[in-house]
Amino acid sequence: MPSLKDLKNRIGSVKNTRKITKAMQMVAAAKLRRAQEAAEAARPYAERLNAVMGGLAAAVGGADGAPRLLAGTGSDQVHLLVVMTSERGLCGGFNSTIVRLARAHANALLAQGKTVKILTVGKKGREQLKRDFADRFVGHVDLSEVKRIGYAEAYGIAQDVLKRFEAGEFDVATIFYNRFQSVIAQIPTEQQIIPARFEEGAQTSALYDYEPSEEAILADLLPRGVATQIFTALLENAASEQGARMSAMDNATRNAGDMINKLTIQYNRSRQAAITKELIEIISGAEAL
Repeated sequence: MPSLKDLKNRIGSVKNTRKITKAMQMVAAAKLRRAQEAAEAARPYAERLNAVMGGLAAAVGGADGAPRLLAGTGSDQVHLLVVMTSERGLCGGFNSTIVRLARAHANALLAQGKTVKILTVGKKGREQLKRDFADRFVGHVDLSEVKRIGYAEAYGIAQDVLKRFEAGEFDVATIFYNRFQSVIAQIPTEQQIIPARFEEGAQTSALYDYEPSEEAILADLLPRGVATQIFTALLENAASEQGARMSAMDNATRNAGDMINKLTIQYNRSRQAAITKELIEIISGAEAL
């Protein structure tokens, strides 16, 4: 049984931990508001751009002049997985859910005889994937020095992906991230960005005449679309990370409080037992005289 001193030291240690987790929860709550506003503000633009490109893609169809970013290479043998996670931990299962989805997708492709290449964004995802797929890493993007995600970071990642595609390094590119829904709910998402895919029901171009041609406009819009999709994913990830961290730190603070209560009860019982033992010894000694 631990001594009274050990119990007292442990209670003090847990109290200090509770102060840290409470402070981290408050910081995450402050960052979450800005990140959530940024993610929600980016959604309408991304959805509208996707609708416009979907309409142009429907008009172009399988034409010979369709851009390669839309038509693809004619093969799906080599897949590039862009796995986006956080640079820091202490955010519950935020990183694990993304990595689990990416790992399942990679294993499914390998089972089909496909070639898998992985580009990681964020240290935590790279650490988790290293054990199984270290030989398939082709690059890493470090955002640890970035205080606030901006379009410049997304554009840099998009240019890297596009250059690899133009060099013929892969046929299909898919991004993995968490879509923000609420503080306690983040949705692991996989989204193919090359060749471009559009949701059914996207607007058609039947009512519009384009100048120059649809093919020329698509050739200009598709690279921007890739950058926009990556930027939206980064913003969704940033909001999801802060929401997950806020929830995790709230749970940790509550658990620390419960542990303090249990340790305090144990300490009081041990102290009472020690006092009772001393009283018995004193009484026994007095009676012996």
